[in-house]
Amino acid sequence: MKDCKKFDVVIIGGSYAGLSAAMTLGRSLRHVLVIDSGKPCNRYAPRAHNFVTHDGEAPDSIALQAKKQVLRYSSVQFFEGTAVTAQKVKAGFEIGLASGETFAAAQVILATGIRDIFPALDGFTECWGKTIIHCPYCHGYEFKDETTTIMANGDQAFHLSRLINNLTKRLTIITDGKATFNRLQKEKLDRNNVAVIEKPVKRIAHQDGQLKAVVFQDGSRKQCAAMYAALPFEQHSAIASSLGCEFSASGHIKTGIFQKTTVAGVFACGDNCAMMRSVAHAVASGNFAGAMANNELSEEQF
Repeated sequence: MKDCKKFDVVIIGGSYAGLSAAMTLGRSLRHVLVIDSGKPCNRYAPRAHNFVTHDGEAPDSIALQAKKQVLRYSSVQFFEGTAVTAQKVKAGFEIGLASGETFAAAQVILATGIRDIFPALDGFTECWGKTIIHCPYCHGYEFKDETTTIMANGDQAFHLSRLINNLTKRLTIITDGKATFNRLQKEKLDRNNVAVIEKPVKRIAHQDGQLKAVVFQDGSRKQCAAMYAALPFEQHSAIASSLGCEFSASGHIKTGIFQKTTVAGVFACGDNCAMMRSVAHAVASGNFAGAMANNELSEEQF
């Protein structure tokens, strides 16, 4: 094991939330290490939207520009690698990487993101982030007035249908099995002419990621230009769990209004602790996490 270098804050995750936290701390002259594995959740999407000044830009282009700006602050360092362990020690925390390096910090910011769990459907992965999407705020405008499907059931499908109905009236819910809507939900879906198909899905028909149709087990097809998929997810990293952080019923890291987790000295920001999955939210929560971490360091040292 190599020498353990000490920082004020180690940020695990170097996408939008982690970069935002690093900039905030760098501007306060904190010695910061950003550890990043290079696998952001939105790497499948060709464009990012609903982020003022960068609307429609490629996600990696936004991240690269942000990293260049963060590196202007000499107290911030980057390390390419995967953090696999973290433990509380007397002086703070020790972070272990898959490559064997170990780093120490007074505080930790988890900007580790989440990992979507794709269904075992041929063609799904090829379309994900392009024409199979998760968020009407991030991608819905680009498919306004198009024939659109929602692959979800129950409350998730109903929630999405209300949002998307304002973007297109050509909307169908595909439940991939028996629908689980309650009576009031069924009445509202009928009133708004939202069709429901309960057939099991076999595959996704597409051309180079451009969705053409949903193909069902019985051989029938539903043609569409876009699909919203409410996917299950898991935490991209087990670090929060190993540190003893509590999680919400939805599977997100529990944080308070100051981005604090339930473990003292550990903060979280971005997709790993909030249902709102957008570049704008990640940047905002990272900015706040960095500020609150700096505030705690200042209180301890002053």
